Amino acid sequence: MSFEKPIHILVAEDDEDDKLLILKAFERTLPKEKVTCVEDGEALLKYLKRTAPYDDVEKYPKPDIILLDLNMPRKDGREALAEIKSNEDLRSIPVIIFTTSNSVDDIQATYKMGSSSFITKPGSFEELVKVTEEIENYWSKTVKLPG
Repeated sequence: MSFEKPIHILVAEDDEDDKLLILKAFERTLPKEKVTCVEDGEALLKYLKRTAPYDDVEKYPKPDIILLDLNMPRKDGREALAEIKSNEDLRSIPVIIFTTSNSVDDIQATYKMGSSSFITKPGSFEELVKVTEEIENYWSKTVKLPG
């Protein structure tokens, strides 16, 4: 599949199985180096703020979008989202909530906090592949992202 602008996606996901499935699904549409994973909201913010061990800009480029799980240890997705959207340098990065939650409260709260989308994780790998293809198509072909 060819696309106009390869996007860099930063995934914040604590579940190793989910992380591997997400990476495998994105491999069908994005080059491997265009998806980076961190294990929780604390690591996500270190990455975004260029704090060690994420201070190498070549190795850890600024993401075009963030895929954020809500339920993670140390700093959950809600806390991370609030911090991202309150930071002048980070708030323009689109954040897609990607979680097992289907709670109306979570959906409303994260949109109020500034998330760009809310996606409940699909139940099968094939559905996950479809979701990742839709994410790639929308964010790299349809919309214009901040540079």
